[in-house]
Amino acid sequence: MLNIIRDSLEEASHRLQIFLHSESNLKSIEDAAAVIVKALKTKNKIISCGDGGSLCDATHFAEELTGKYRNDRVALPAISINDPAYITCVGNDYSFSEIYSRYVDALGQEGDVLLAISTSGCSENVLKASKAARKKGMAVVCLTSDTDNPLRKESDISICAPKSDYSDRIQEIHIKVIHILIQLVEKELKIDKL
Repeated sequence: MLNIIRDSLEEASHRLQIFLHSESNLKSIEDAAAVIVKALKTKNKIISCGDGGSLCDATHFAEELTGKYRNDRVALPAISINDPAYITCVGNDYSFSEIYSRYVDALGQEGDVLLAISTSGCSENVLKASKAARKKGMAVVCLTSDTDNPLRKESDISICAPKSDYSDRIQEIHIKVIHILIQLVEKELKIDKL
């Protein structure tokens, strides 16, 4: 069992090193933070979505902004599309592929930001949300993998974890990026404390 533990941690460390040495990813994180800060400064909001573990990450992002990250501060407007009643209603009445795009159609506004998360970059519902957001004049930031996937093409800013055979390695990078984004937002908005 110790071998599995060591191997797993070494693999995670290796993937993080690959990501860390990608100047384009570091620049994309910086650009994404700037877009989010701009939206928040103009009284716009951040909407986030994803499937499975990526929905958990999208929710984590929103709750850190509306709640708190490291220090007490004002609440920031962020929503994760995660209401089970809403998701099952739209999934039943329309289709699962519409669950995020209809929400963006209903609540998205020009100047808002969509954080779209998909480890494969091929989730149809996340792609449709990205397209809906762009039609609304929203910026689209995606967290995905370093593959030639449709979500990258549908996004204004793509932050890409190293390709992996397993989504958990990609998600481990995504949660680090989410925490860094929140840290940068708090710094740029100078809202470390109330």
